[in-house]
Amino acid sequence: MAWESRNGRGRYYTRSRKINGRVVREYIGAGLAGELAAAEDEHRHAQRCAAREALQKARSPLDWADRAITRVYTEIDWRCRAAAVAGAYYRHHRGDWRRKRGCCGEQNNDRREPLS
Repeated sequence: MAWESRNGRGRYYTRSRKINGRVVREYIGAGLAGELAAAEDEHRHAQRCAAREALQKARSPLDWADRAITRVYTEIDWRCRAAAVAGAYYRHHRGDWRRKRGCCGEQNNDRREPLS
């Protein structure tokens, strides 16, 4: 929403809106029509700002709970990772956890002794 002048011949009020992903300018005009459109747009803007502030005030009591849950989840995740690494597991290509081969006293089953 802006006032602009063209060729020094006065001020015109325009609106910019998105329609199907493209910005389209709507020329309102000068004088009383422009003043009324500017006042209407300012009123809508003030309403949106007030609604945004009300939403932020309503959301703020829940922010502390969200941060606490995130901290607990992060702590649990790190402890689980530490336990997996201590148990000789590793993440294969940042994917599934796998147990390392040949560690922790495992015997290789491919080399079986022949039965007598």
